[in-house]
Amino acid sequence: MAPEVSTITNPQPESTQEPVTDARRAEPVEQPVITREMLREGEPPVGWLGTRLRQIEAWLSRKSTESNRWHRFLAWIFLPLAYRSGIKLGKQTETGAYEAVMPFSRFNKNWYNAMAGAALLANSEVAGGMYIFDKVGSDYTVVCKELHYKFRRPCVGPAIYRITCNEDIELLRKHKLEFNVTVEMEIIQAVHHKDEKERKVGHCTVTFHVAPKAKLRARKAKLKERKGGA
Repeated sequence: MAPEVSTITNPQPESTQEPVTDARRAEPVEQPVITREMLREGEPPVGWLGTRLRQIEAWLSRKSTESNRWHRFLAWIFLPLAYRSGIKLGKQTETGAYEAVMPFSRFNKNWYNAMAGAALLANSEVAGGMYIFDKVGSDYTVVCKELHYKFRRPCVGPAIYRITCNEDIELLRKHKLEFNVTVEMEIIQAVHHKDEKERKVGHCTVTFHVAPKAKLRARKAKLKERKGGA
């Protein structure tokens, strides 16, 4: 008769961890939506004249992104080099990219009759800034923080700045007071005929810092108050 074989199993210790229930699952925290009141929090009060000047500034800022005529007029006053270069406001393409055009003028040419590298580089900041400013509106300032430009080949015609952005600018504007945004630009030599092939003359990556004008005024007023107290 075969001996009886018994198996002994070690009992597993009871888990002290409570089961996760639907009620205990972490819920995503909703980001607060930034309002104009939040933008203007801490802004120093101004009189009637200061309020009017700010309204005029906001109106001119909006006009600068609406038409090339206003853009040229304001660039003549505030951005003389951009005015001389003749860069025009961009337009939305079928692919969703934003385009700005710089003419092949004498001011933009170098000594061997090609587009000057300094003109291509400087207007990259102008084109990217116009794109961001058009998205965020007149309540914000747009400042270039970092710029990388890669020259590929000479440009012997009008330059087209084709701008794309992988970040959701509208979402950043709604949920953050200040933020950085990076845009990519393909610089292309304009073609004269439809059967011509586009020539990429450069690639540019620009990072901009976007901040509310009201917050900058509040920060400047606090700094002035500290200096006065000292």
